[in-house]
Amino acid sequence: MPRYRDAAVGGCLSAHVEHRADGALLLRSTEALAPYPARLTDRLLHWAQEAPQRTFVARRDRGGAWVRLSYAPLLQQARAVAQSLLDRGVSVERPVAILSGNDLEHLQLTFGAMLAGVPYVPVSPAYSLVSRDFGKLRQVLATVTPGLVYAATPEYATAIEAAVGADVPVVLGEGTLPGRTTIAWAELAAAMPGPRQAAAEQAVGPDTIVKFLFTSGSTKAPKAVTTTHRMICSNLQMIRQCFGFLAEEPPVLVDWLPWNHVFGGTHNVGIALYNGGTLYIDDGRPTPAGMAETLRNLREIAPTVYFNVPKGLEEIARAMEHDTLLRDTFFSRCRAMMFAGAALSQQVWDRLHAHAEAAIGERVRIMTGLGMTETAPTCTFAVGTDVASGHLGLPVPGVEAKLVRDETTGGKTEIRFRGPNVMPGYWRAPEQTHAAFDEEGYYRTGDAVRWLDAADPQRGLFFDGRTAEDFKLSTGTFVSVGPLRARIVAAGDPCVQDAIITGLNQDEVGALVLARVDELRALVGAAAPGDAALAQLLTTAPARSFFQGLVDRLAREATGSASRVTRLHVLVEPPSIDHGEVTDKGSINQRAVLARRAALVEALHAGRDPDAFMANPA
Repeated sequence: MPRYRDAAVGGCLSAHVEHRADGALLLRSTEALAPYPARLTDRLLHWAQEAPQRTFVARRDRGGAWVRLSYAPLLQQARAVAQSLLDRGVSVERPVAILSGNDLEHLQLTFGAMLAGVPYVPVSPAYSLVSRDFGKLRQVLATVTPGLVYAATPEYATAIEAAVGADVPVVLGEGTLPGRTTIAWAELAAAMPGPRQAAAEQAVGPDTIVKFLFTSGSTKAPKAVTTTHRMICSNLQMIRQCFGFLAEEPPVLVDWLPWNHVFGGTHNVGIALYNGGTLYIDDGRPTPAGMAETLRNLREIAPTVYFNVPKGLEEIARAMEHDTLLRDTFFSRCRAMMFAGAALSQQVWDRLHAHAEAAIGERVRIMTGLGMTETAPTCTFAVGTDVASGHLGLPVPGVEAKLVRDETTGGKTEIRFRGPNVMPGYWRAPEQTHAAFDEEGYYRTGDAVRWLDAADPQRGLFFDGRTAEDFKLSTGTFVSVGPLRARIVAAGDPCVQDAIITGLNQDEVGALVLARVDELRALVGAAAPGDAALAQLLTTAPARSFFQGLVDRLAREATGSASRVTRLHVLVEPPSIDHGEVTDKGSINQRAVLARRAALVEALHAGRDPDAFMANPA
């Protein structure tokens, strides 16, 4: 058996399983949830007293030096910001909207809002900087009606002009906006905290709203999740009990994940705060242009626990093949890695294990689980040394899971959750809130699961796709989209990034494929110019051979009509954020892609697509 670095775990290692007369199964951790603070800011107050000069968050300045913000100075600065917010009349009905990404001012503003008892709304920067029509930005701001808007730089000017009313004060981290009066960050942060701020801080309770987080919109339009102190604090205690090593030493994180998402802004920032740790803001991204900064940071800062999306871990694993400094620094203190947002291919999983063994002589646990914005986020974890891609584990302490079989989705089993980490509802959306919960108050996730081993439930659950994405062929056979997408990506490694499954009411299954252009260029080599666009690459013999071989393999290795992919089309036009085809974190909205490209899908299945790759008869 491979040897793993010691990392204390618990909390989700076993579960009570209750079989009910109505056919539902209830799962609860055998470990009780320990007490947790009433307010997230209680942890800031705690560490400001216990470790006042310990760095909480650091970010590189333009010269590359780390600028650090320690616990005690952060508390002092956040109280000043809280006073300014109260002076400007922001409230639950008119919260603080933050348009820009992760930085020190963003962090101070969020804690200032918490200490004032006022919600904040971290908005995806892509809605301002990538979108052309600002439709999602308008939707977000119309939903929450902000009383103050913050942006780091004037590059947000066009979006602010298009979507922020002239009556809404705008705070800028630096610079000014042409034709609009703005408030400088220094002015906002210069207030002297007074009795009103102290009273507001004391009035905050477990049900006070911390923030409105918008869902990613991977299956439906984004919704504003009402996120309270109780939700966040209970979930961070759940995580601490499952990741026991967090209590053994203050964690060190190097993290790029955006704070407008629950993974980065609640889970990762929360883990650092709750456990008195340090978070280094990584201004990199898992993209060809952004990875250099991430790798630079990881060569310098050794994390004790590392979180990323699968694409990020894939790029790091690839870089480690020829960068021993990166490999050895990364694994020198790392107790565990965790991914979320999508499935991690087994090839990347195995590569990371090999790098760890080369660096430190043993493996480091790779953990995963199931969570969502509505549950702040964690509900299940898989933390053992036998974890593999697709594993979800068992419920964390304090969370009740209900498994419900649904014949309308082909007999799949949906998992639902109830616990102190579950949202009270969507903001200003009573109908959507009502639909989100069943008659017993369990949140309907739309995620399907199955037992990893039906004979041994303690081995945990396995992800079985999203019920909202599944569909029937003309034969009435259900197609399980999630596992099929994962199979296509694995079979198409490294040239396939994702796939959109087609075939609703058709005789056979097809797919629209998103290619990794850089990997395809490497595959094609001298058959095309080094800067060739995707359309040109697809005309070359190596590329055509690759995708023809892929569809032939998918058809040949299928176990039935629901898994037999008989036709592929490689998309040259990438999914559009303005059309809702892709979320700001890169997740594909299958429904939106199929709706926008209905004519292409029809041609693919009618045999009229000249660019299709069709499986050869067996």
